[in-house]
This record gives sequence, C-alpha cells and structure tokens, in this order.
Amino acid sequence: MTQGETTNGSAPVVMLVEDFRDTREMMRHMLETQGCRVVEASNGQEAIELSQRGGLDLVLMDLNMPVLDGFNATLRIREYERTRDVPVVAVTAHGTAEFRAAAGAVGCCDY
Repeated sequence: MTQGETTNGSAPVVMLVEDFRDTREMMRHMLETQGCRVVEASNGQEAIELSQRGGLDLVLMDLNMPVLDGFNATLRIREYERTRDVPVVAVTAHGTAEFRAAAGAVGCCDY
C-alpha cells in the first residue's frame, strides 16, 4: 500500500468540515498532495447531508461553525449506520480539556 491509498487501492476520501474558506482551501490542498480525495462542507448541516452519500474514510470536523456546530453534527453522523464507524477527528483552535472531553463524548476519535 502506498501513501494516500486505502486497503482496497483507491484514494482515501476525507470530508473536511470547516466554515472558514481559506482554512478549508489550505487543508484541502494539504490532503490532496497526500493523495486524498476531499469532500468539503462549510457547516455541520452540510456535513450530515454529504455524509449520507457514503464512501467516507475520515471526517475532519471543525467544532465551532454556524448553522450546526461540529459537536451536534458528529452526534448526528454517529446515528446513521452508514457513518457510525467512520473516524471523526475534531479540528479546532480550542485546546482546553473541556473541549477535548466534549469532542470525545460525541464520538470524535481524536482531537
């Protein structure tokens, strides 16, 4: 298996959930240079809708967003069988123990 390849030989699909366009573009570029295919959402509601299409290998979830925050979006994504086991990593500038614990409580596997 080479860098940027899943066990079935295809590029991993990462959903990037971030409300700031510049940050999303920078992160997308970094992921694409590593061989990932990137699906983008600018808020938690979009993330839920896009996740239901399936095929995701990883979700990078901002926690503070308009419309629906990353905490509630992660809870909702975990409710669906199709996305229940997709790893969700919290991506945030908040480094407090409270935020880390809250992210874990809603189903984020890393912070």
